[in-house]
Amino acid sequence: MAFALRNMLSFFTFAATFSLLFNSCYCFYPKLLNASLAASESDWSPAGATWYGSPTGAGSDGGACGYGGAVEQAPFSAMVSAGGPSLFKSGKGCGACYEVQCTTNSACSENPVTVVITDECPGCVSESVHFDLSGTAFGAMAKSGQADQLRNAGVLQIQYRRVQCNYPGTSIAFKVDAGSNPYYFATLVIYQNGDGDLALVELKQALNSDPWLPMQQSWGAVWKLDSGSTLRPPFSIRLTSLTSGQTLVATGVIPAGWQPGQTYTSVVNF
Repeated sequence: MAFALRNMLSFFTFAATFSLLFNSCYCFYPKLLNASLAASESDWSPAGATWYGSPTGAGSDGGACGYGGAVEQAPFSAMVSAGGPSLFKSGKGCGACYEVQCTTNSACSENPVTVVITDECPGCVSESVHFDLSGTAFGAMAKSGQADQLRNAGVLQIQYRRVQCNYPGTSIAFKVDAGSNPYYFATLVIYQNGDGDLALVELKQALNSDPWLPMQQSWGAVWKLDSGSTLRPPFSIRLTSLTSGQTLVATGVIPAGWQPGQTYTSVVNF
């Protein structure tokens, strides 16, 4: 009897210990979740916001980054912004993605929306950071049915934070500048995932033994190479992101027989 009792006590002790260990792995801890949310919320910083262009448009037709009509089409879909000097960064900020949200107007939804820097607002200097949003992006910060009411506010104080760009199913594309020729090559670079912005663009000619030649930023998101001699395609393009320093190579993306004004899509992205 005593032996059986000891066995029963041992069993219950084991069961209690197992239950404690099991539950310790799968318990839900609201305080830990709240701490995580608090850390996430601390990423937000204040900025000023205005809007320009058509109330339901994409701001300007392409803007100072050189994206042209692409700003109205997917994946940008008019969710774009001109940036003040601290965001545009003399064109190096082109392609960077940010979440913006407003909370200071009764029409604000307080839900963040993602925008891409595609243009410059050189006069937006009343705050250290300023977004001059497209009418579409500005209205997207509003509660359902109150986009016009929010746009009527004109100027808002908002919150913003830098986020990774993400264009599912989209590869980086290169639009050859109309002024390109056998001695001079310039291209717009568009649709980079990740950082979105670029610190360095390099070109490699046809031969494996050819060196990587650094291109110069021409304007906005357009990069150029003035070689002084005939360039030999196909060209590979190597990109280095501005924020993280990641590199990516689009091998042979510009084919032999390339034409000015044409867009060539790679099979890679960050």
